[in-house]
Amino acid sequence: MTDPLWWQSGVIYQVYPRSFNDSNGDGIGDLAGVTARLDYLVDLGVDAVWLSPIFPSPMADFGYDVVDYCGIDPRFGTLADFDALRDAAHARGLKLLLDFVPNHSSSEHPWFLESRSSRNNPKRDWYIWRDPAPDGGPPNNWQSYFGGSAWEWDAATGQYYLHQFLKEQPELNWRNPDLRAAMLEAMRFWFDRGVDGFRIDVLWLAIKHPDFPDNPANPDWHDGMQDIERLLPVHSADQPEMMEIIAAMREVAEDYTDRVLIGEIYLPIPRLVAYYGEGANGVHLPFNFHLLDAKWDAAALAQLIADYEGALPADGWPNWVLGNHDKPRVASRVGPEQAAVAMLLLLTLRGTPTLYQGDELGMPNVAIPPDRVRDPQALREPDTAFNRDEVRTPMPWDASAHAGFSTVEPWLPLNPDWAERNVMAQRDEAGSMLTFTRALLQLRRAHPALSVGSWHAVSSDGAVLAYERRHGDARVLVALNLSDAPQTLDLPDWAQALAPVLTTPPTRHPREGGDPFASAAGDDSDAFPPMDPRLSGDDGGIVDGAVLSLAPNQGILLA
Repeated sequence: MTDPLWWQSGVIYQVYPRSFNDSNGDGIGDLAGVTARLDYLVDLGVDAVWLSPIFPSPMADFGYDVVDYCGIDPRFGTLADFDALRDAAHARGLKLLLDFVPNHSSSEHPWFLESRSSRNNPKRDWYIWRDPAPDGGPPNNWQSYFGGSAWEWDAATGQYYLHQFLKEQPELNWRNPDLRAAMLEAMRFWFDRGVDGFRIDVLWLAIKHPDFPDNPANPDWHDGMQDIERLLPVHSADQPEMMEIIAAMREVAEDYTDRVLIGEIYLPIPRLVAYYGEGANGVHLPFNFHLLDAKWDAAALAQLIADYEGALPADGWPNWVLGNHDKPRVASRVGPEQAAVAMLLLLTLRGTPTLYQGDELGMPNVAIPPDRVRDPQALREPDTAFNRDEVRTPMPWDASAHAGFSTVEPWLPLNPDWAERNVMAQRDEAGSMLTFTRALLQLRRAHPALSVGSWHAVSSDGAVLAYERRHGDARVLVALNLSDAPQTLDLPDWAQALAPVLTTPPTRHPREGGDPFASAAGDDSDAFPPMDPRLSGDDGGIVDGAVLSLAPNQGILLA
């Protein structure tokens, strides 16, 4: 490939600002707090920081209900604080991405206040209003992702408005050219201010069928599933006109240098990859969330990777996600023993990885007492919805009071083991998850085979997933034991001369002293340094030259 762009070779780190670092002692993280921790992100080895929403908001859905697309919520700081964060990030070589929320605004946004003031208001059509059904009920059977009908009655004007989330989040009408122009101008505002790109929230929902027909019933729905799953979103999501909207967003981005658009899109792979578009009219990266729900099994993972790689358009750059602010943490999904194996998978697959804050510490979900639940989805559907608060708890920085996150009690409880599971405790511990993640990121940055090389399946027999990354003459083998029992892998001929370079904790790590990952052949070499001491026996390693021995829950990188 030609020289990769930063968003192709780099690693994105998601910051949930409310829970990252509190600089002013109010129990809520803020922009100045993020700025104060940028050196940690540089040391970790990531390349870009994506901030979850920071726009002014009543916080009905914690920032995903926006009242001003060109401002900063006072809880997080000011535009001056944002500018300081941008400058500090760029000075450290970090890119800065914002979370853009185009599907809906807050019901307190001035646009919506005008829209609901009368049927004749010029902004009436900036939102989606419909007359009642003949029986006086909602216009159709569409459901909210947070439970109940997706329609809210407005007695003053005698119509319903659409909200696929909370009633405080009315849907914007992207078929209206004036609304479209206003939203694109908001994107330009932030690009002009130096933002390097956007993660675009629920992008696949932004256009609806113009006739608003009922969605068909889901024949697979059963008790225990959420209301939204009762129906198949045939008419309320993934409409063909969506590509026209994305093309307009992409045109804005192309007016600037080295910007990126990332779409939040929960769709099957064949539909997901359609959002790359043709040429330069799609998003650069349609978020690939399929690892979030994948069966943790070698054959299933191998099939998923092959299906995704095979579906990508010729110019489509892959990407992978293992955690975010909406889904259970990877350490809770696959178990703490497999957390490092999952990290090795994420950071050695072909494409751009996105790492969620705290996953580098192996943080699990945090149980939230009922009286402290804040997630509106969990409050509305406590028996069926995942409580997203469990993955939004404050980042534990050290063993001081409130884990170094704040000087007061944080807005959500800390992880119970924060005194041991924190950045300072893991930073210099040879066998920690943080040390391993940092080492892996250093290897990835130093060697093109890992950052931009091709991907090739090697084996998915039994409990071991193995694959090759290749760049020029450099070849790397990644082997992952997805079980809690010892395993072996018959090495292909080309891999029998390789040596272990990195292994998951708590097995041994590369030699201490200096930079264990710097190649003696120079910065431009694809060569990997040998691991010292060589792995063997219970630690896993190469036996008799042709067989790789893997300890339980171990992943090894050979080069």
